[in-house]
Formats: sequence, C-alpha cells, structure tokens
Amino acid sequence: MKFENDNSILQRKMSSSYVGVSRRQAMIKALNINIGDIVLDVGCGGGQLIEDIAKSVGRKGKAIGIDPSSSQISSAKDLCSNLENTIFICCLADNIDLESDSIDAAASIQTFEYINDIDKALIEIKRLLKPRSKFLNISTLWDYYRFHGPEKKLNDLMHDVFKEHCSHQMVPTFLNGKLKNLGFKDIKTTELAYVFTKRDENSFAKYAETLIANFALSKGVEKEKVSEWQRQIKKAEENGRFCFTSIPVLTEATLEK
Repeated sequence: MKFENDNSILQRKMSSSYVGVSRRQAMIKALNINIGDIVLDVGCGGGQLIEDIAKSVGRKGKAIGIDPSSSQISSAKDLCSNLENTIFICCLADNIDLESDSIDAAASIQTFEYINDIDKALIEIKRLLKPRSKFLNISTLWDYYRFHGPEKKLNDLMHDVFKEHCSHQMVPTFLNGKLKNLGFKDIKTTELAYVFTKRDENSFAKYAETLIANFALSKGVEKEKVSEWQRQIKKAEENGRFCFTSIPVLTEATLEK
C-alpha cells in the first residue's frame, strides 16, 4: 500500500487519533532523548513524531525524517514549519543520504511492515547509528488487527484481502532475531494493545474500517460486499456485540559496535 493522496490523508488522521498519540508517547518515553541528540524517524509520514522529537532534542539537536512519499514529506514540512531543527529526506530506508555513525537514535512507527527487504533497511540504519545508540520500532501484529461482529465468512474475506496491504504481517515475531544477528543488545518488547467496542467519526476504529474497505475495493471486492460488511459492523455495534482489536509492539534495542 502506498500512502499517497487519500491514503496519506487517512494515515495522518489515524496518527492524530488516540492510538496514534499514545504510540508516539510510548516511543518518546522509550527514546529517553537528551538535549542535542540527533534522532532519525524512519517513515516519518505526516511528521507528528518528528515534531515531538524536535521539541525534545532542543535547538542544538536535530530531528531527521525520511519517507518515500513526497506528499507525506510535504505535509511533514508544513507541520514542522516553525521548527528550525528538522530535516526531511524523501528516500527509501535502505539508501539514506546521511553520514555513517551520525545518529544518536533511530525510531520507526508502522513502517517496517511495508519495507520489502527489511534486512537491507536494518543494515543501513546500523550504518548510521553511533556506538551504544538506540533503535526503536513499533509494528502491528496484523493477524490481530481485526473487526469482530460481522458474519464470519464475509469478515474473513475482508481481512484476508487486507493482508495484501503490507509486505510483512508479523514483524515483531522475527525482528528480535534480526537485530541480534546485527549486533544489537538489550533487546526487549512491550505490547501496546487497543480494544474498541464503540466507533465515532473521529476514532481509530472508524479510520481502520475505512482503510480496509477502500483497500478491498481497490483489490476488486464487489462494492455490495464491502457495503454489507460495513452495515454489519454498524449493526453489531448497535446490538452491543462489536469489537475492534489492534496489538502494536514496541521493540527496543541498543547497538554494540
């Protein structure tokens, strides 16, 4: 899935929701940033995390955001236009135009599941990190990113189609091993589970419903089936048998060089 145009707008709305804010708060806490640090955000999207990092590192530090989407970079620049210590680069994660050993920490939220060759991206990030610097990543266990309430056959169809939206469904299940092989130490994970039993027009669950519905339509699922799935979600909520679940996982590691 490419986060351009309507998808980029939806992504920014999801990042501004309760789930998006709480994930960034968990990331900022885990980063434990010092004044003057240089911190890289891999897959910066609309720039919300970069804004938080820039304020944390102070004027002597730098917050660097990379993203392959030009529209996301443009939105991030607009969001951070009043901050003088931000840098944005439109590029892929496996080829970043920065000097080796120049970064104090690298962070990523909801990015590595969309990278085809995770190994190349991790090697590139390792090149940029200083000795004893941190790498932090939040990725979702997509097998558990799910609506509950619609009829099982139709619900399974919608979620099975949605599996195609990213390259890797369960990054947290294998990321630790990759980091260990690259020389990272002190690796630990923290689950960030979310459960919604209600929706509104400005909720993460509603945005997730729109995301899955739009993706299913783009993959050729009949409009009638998508509309029926959404109708069943609404009916399940009205009857008190609706639930949406998401389990992102925060991975922390320190690089030994």
